[in-house]
Amino acid sequence: MIATATSRPVIVLVRPQLGENIGKAARAMLNFGLTEMRLVSPRDGWPNPDAGPSAAGADIVIDQAQIFGTLAEAVADCAHVYATTVRKRGVTKPVVTPEEAAREVHQAAGRCAYVFGPERSGLETEDVALARKILTVPINPEFGSLNLAQAVILCAYEWSKQADLAQPTLNDLGEPAPQVELEGMLDQFETLLEDAGYFFPPDRATATKRTLRNLLTKPGWNHLEVRTLRGVLSTLSRPRRR
Repeated sequence: MIATATSRPVIVLVRPQLGENIGKAARAMLNFGLTEMRLVSPRDGWPNPDAGPSAAGADIVIDQAQIFGTLAEAVADCAHVYATTVRKRGVTKPVVTPEEAAREVHQAAGRCAYVFGPERSGLETEDVALARKILTVPINPEFGSLNLAQAVILCAYEWSKQADLAQPTLNDLGEPAPQVELEGMLDQFETLLEDAGYFFPPDRATATKRTLRNLLTKPGWNHLEVRTLRGVLSTLSRPRRR
């Protein structure tokens, strides 16, 4: 599924306390393709000089962050609002996991928002009441303490798993070696081992060679790897220098 602007959830931070935590949340967002951050009454105002360094390059998120006076204003254009909290706080609403919420967001018509509360206390009951659903992370009941960036990254990651995000370019592993090269390496191996008396007792030689072949054919050697190992074997076959 290709992620469009409207299918990307908005990240809303309600009364965030530290600029450093806002920056870390921005970094977590951009890691997984989210760029729209909305701040509701940040404690220390905005912009905050501590946010930039903590964002570690996620400048697009910090620079485009929008400020709102209330949560209602911040989510006014969102049809689907998820309040992230480990407690229901006396509000009866459907409860979903980050994975379930991500699936709903990708299928939803209209904007979606994930709402996160202040670092120390989390969302108030009035904040949760504005949401359509409660988003709760399955967590150790004896230690249910996630910091803001951790909570954001869990939700962003689950969303990204179902989005068609570009993946990092893989290193060129090289063209697989043809069978003739692999056979040459195996023959060289067996010859060296024969000379060293490795295949003993003789009645086990066939089974041992089969095991060796299975071992060496598992990885799917490329040209460079075969040449490298052949070079090792050639070195081993030479008389040692005194």
